[in-house]
Amino acid sequence: MHTVSSRRFLKTLGIGAAASAFPIAALADQPKGARVIVVGGGFGGATCAKYLRRFDPSLRVTLIEPYTQHLTCPGSNWVIGGTHRMEDLAQGYDALRDHHGVEVLTNLVMAINADKRRITLADDTILGYDRLVLSPGIDFKWNVIEGHDHAAGQILPHAWKAGPQTVLLRKQIEAMPDGGVYVITAPGNPYRCPPGPYERAALVADYFKRHKPRSKILILDAKDNFTKKDLFIQGWKALYGDMIEWVAGSEGGMVERVDPKTRTAYTQGGLLSFKADVLNVVPPQKAAAIASQAGLTDEQGWCPVDQASFESKLAPGIFVIGDAAIAGAMPKSGHSANSHGKLAAVAVIRSLEGAPMETPSHVNTCYSLVGPEYGISIAAVYRTMDGEIKGVPDSGGVSPIDAPEWFRKLEATYTYGWYASITQDTWG
Repeated sequence: MHTVSSRRFLKTLGIGAAASAFPIAALADQPKGARVIVVGGGFGGATCAKYLRRFDPSLRVTLIEPYTQHLTCPGSNWVIGGTHRMEDLAQGYDALRDHHGVEVLTNLVMAINADKRRITLADDTILGYDRLVLSPGIDFKWNVIEGHDHAAGQILPHAWKAGPQTVLLRKQIEAMPDGGVYVITAPGNPYRCPPGPYERAALVADYFKRHKPRSKILILDAKDNFTKKDLFIQGWKALYGDMIEWVAGSEGGMVERVDPKTRTAYTQGGLLSFKADVLNVVPPQKAAAIASQAGLTDEQGWCPVDQASFESKLAPGIFVIGDAAIAGAMPKSGHSANSHGKLAAVAVIRSLEGAPMETPSHVNTCYSLVGPEYGISIAAVYRTMDGEIKGVPDSGGVSPIDAPEWFRKLEATYTYGWYASITQDTWG
């Protein structure tokens, strides 16, 4: 098979979205190589499908995704804050199909038979595969917070999957009276997009500052610390004064019970209660249901993988990437999933060839907006060491504290540029 060399791959993977600079090999009109099925068309799955074909055009690559477009979670806080629209988040699959030769099926995977290497779709179609890549995203752990079941989640939206919940939360915020209280809960680690709750609070505050200036925002956190904490708090104060209050878990921020009817959150055994006009409960998370149905999850609900290749430790021939996978020190982010997708593409090809996987590096970059023109960021380099993905010492970096206004504005520009670049690299 015509494949990309490991050395070239490892060199390219470390520069993130710039990997799209690979020359595209001529696509075979009728691929006759091994069949690789990719389940899930988000940052991980779409990237993997695209790069499988780029690295080895002989492969027959099928991407299965239940929706005709993917709405990205990165950027969804912009919609909730009112500066963007849902259609700004929509990514289609035409380029994967027409330019990269990926077969795209709009369907839902109902069952995976790892022993027979078959999957069953919602229309009862059964497909065989030589290798399977699973990038299913997340589901939620309902009822961990008392009173917060799936039905309650339709009243107290999480909006942690971009789509109808994003629109619902935005409408609730728009309908909230000036002088009202917006409460968002932040779950314990691990969960999708670690800085997401704090960026969301900031962008809702930006909307309140312009339209409901007497309103307040409360963050009830299950944790005592969070990523870019000092940068967020400095930005909140600079832009919004005392509008945002953060409550640490040990100080009463860990939500134990909610009452959807009264929109009230309770902590510390019910000793503390917080009544909201809008209560945005982000529940604890786990890998999407198809992963557990296929027997690919551990007792915590996530998928253990060989962190050098992302092949499942529980089912040979299946590779799990993105938010669902246990990826060591890497956060559950769109950038991480994009990196996993490229690595898994090489790992699948080398698995088909019977060749060993080398030790790759990863990069994750996370931009957050504290305001539409106020950005902060963190970046890190990772390498698989002793079987686990770990941060490389003295690599990466974080935005400086006390940076001037022009610097924050420039990082906001980089935030929008990062989004345009990584969505192009994934779906373009």
